[in-house]
Amino acid sequence: RLVPTLAVLAIAWLSFYLLAVAMREIPMGTAYAIWSGIGATGVAILGILWFKEPASLARLTFIAMIVAGIVGLKWSAGNH
Repeated sequence: RLVPTLAVLAIAWLSFYLLAVAMREIPMGTAYAIWSGIGATGVAILGILWFKEPASLARLTFIAMIVAGIVGLKWSAGNH
């Protein structure tokens, strides 16, 4: 399955590239934490939408908390 493999490789490369771009503006630790949070949130939402995983109130609440944490980290990072 060449096309899905190439798509995953392209998305992974883009993800690492955007992480490097983000580290120009915010500290490395903060950038990595935000990058990880975006990945976790994206996978959780993808699981709900694509794989029909349960979208309980608790699950959606904790996804929202991750998003709030991402926003808080970016807001608190300022310029370094």
